[in-house]
Amino acid sequence: MINDLWYKNAVVYCLSVETFMDANGDGIGDFQGLQRRLDYLAGLGVTAIWLMPFQASPGHDDGYDVSDYYNVDPRYGTLGDFVEFTHGAKQRGIRVLIDLVVNHTSDEHPWFKAACSDKNSRYRDWYVWSKTKPANADEGMVFPGVQKTTWTRDEKSGEYYFHRFYKFQPDLNTANPHVQAEILKIMGFWIQLGVSGFRMDAVPFVIAEKGTNVKAPREQFDMLRTFREFLQWRKGDSIILAEANVVPKENLQYFGDDGDRMQMMFNFHVNQALFYALASADTRPLAKAMYDTQERPQTGQWGIFLRNHDELDLGRLTDKQRQQVFTAFGPDKEMQLYQRGIRRRLAPMLGGDMRRLRLAYSVMYSLPGTPVLRYGDEIGMGDDLSLPERNCARTPMQWSDEPQGGFTKSDRPVLPVISKGPYGFDHVNVAFQRRDPESMLNWTERMIRMRKEAPEIGWGEFSFLDCNNRGVLAIRYEWRNNAVVIVHNFHAKPVEITFDAGLGDAGHLLIDIADDSDSRADEKGKHHMVLEPYGYRWYRAGGLDYLLKRSDT
Repeated sequence: MINDLWYKNAVVYCLSVETFMDANGDGIGDFQGLQRRLDYLAGLGVTAIWLMPFQASPGHDDGYDVSDYYNVDPRYGTLGDFVEFTHGAKQRGIRVLIDLVVNHTSDEHPWFKAACSDKNSRYRDWYVWSKTKPANADEGMVFPGVQKTTWTRDEKSGEYYFHRFYKFQPDLNTANPHVQAEILKIMGFWIQLGVSGFRMDAVPFVIAEKGTNVKAPREQFDMLRTFREFLQWRKGDSIILAEANVVPKENLQYFGDDGDRMQMMFNFHVNQALFYALASADTRPLAKAMYDTQERPQTGQWGIFLRNHDELDLGRLTDKQRQQVFTAFGPDKEMQLYQRGIRRRLAPMLGGDMRRLRLAYSVMYSLPGTPVLRYGDEIGMGDDLSLPERNCARTPMQWSDEPQGGFTKSDRPVLPVISKGPYGFDHVNVAFQRRDPESMLNWTERMIRMRKEAPEIGWGEFSFLDCNNRGVLAIRYEWRNNAVVIVHNFHAKPVEITFDAGLGDAGHLLIDIADDSDSRADEKGKHHMVLEPYGYRWYRAGGLDYLLKRSDT
């Protein structure tokens, strides 16, 4: 069973086919271009690729408005191109996860068109309708400030349809057993084409009750068990990575008490506390968030991330904490979004300070769970705040200093390539950083290798070591008689710390696996060290002689 839980010690790389690499020169990324970059991703060390939506779509919401679940958007290629890509990934030992967007469809989906045209259509009950506009239609919007309602009138049928997101994304009636059967069919189709699992979009909305009479929607958690069982019947090691920004007390309902629902969930709670720690140099809320989300089934795993393709959601922080993060990382209104988050990429948020950027990613790789890296972050890409909403952080990948950053031969890319300022492609690109041993790209490759060689993080139990300094986070992981100790300094100044590794003789010698700063405890078993500003240490406990001795016994 343990060998099948590949996701416990994976490194996931998220990308959009549309903005990654264009092979045919039309300005839009495609699967042939992505296939050409598989060796780059394999060299980086990633073990799984998460593809943002690539199915047929009008493209009003970056592909999250799907009009055909069983086909590739022709701008990106064909189903044959997709299969060639998954085959190439498999040859390199890389698994493929794809977005599963089934809370809603596009309003141009044939199902919705049929539902609007004929009230007796078999697809009418696949959506959620009301004869009159519900009184709560101006509540519960996902995009406040941009979205004005959750119920819109369909002119053909004269009734209102429910849409938790934009009005061109009508919600599916997921309580309908025919809709649930179709979701399973969609998953089965892509599994057959080489996919190892799905990142399921907006899971709490997928399983929530919907309708005019629903005041406080209840989640239909049995639906998650149905999804899990189907996947394991079809392909035993396939998984679902759930996007579910919920409070910690609800986590087990998504994982399942017996681990029979979602295999993975993104840890939004820890993510927000981490950004508060980066802004304030106070790691106590981060440590609490880690404790609050510690409980999960043995087969369950957290997805750990810094920035993703959406805004940095700060809704779980207190008002004071949120304001401190805004002040530090998104002080201008144009940097903020939806009254709750920041829409910038990480490098400009941290002022381009490589010390802080490496600290942040070192922390991400060291937190309990599986790291999820966003494309371009391995080279410290920036953002374009002149683009609307979340598009500012979705600009094309910067491969070289060639025109359009080497992304395309066209002079009309799907989104503008960043060309000006310190994050322009002539300064920040893969080709330049390949040749620099100290670049962010080569540092990331070393960190990924180190993270993969520390399975204690993905599999083991963690505890905190007392350094008597709120700006220092010291974590110990233990698994199968092995241990790692990882220390991070969130301060902008050097600090001197003392701690006990809590491992007895095994903790007397800490071997630095990231650098050459081994630490030997004093006669009282205490380690003393000085950490530079934003410094970090990764240690393996015991030293080689101790580990060899223990492996013999």
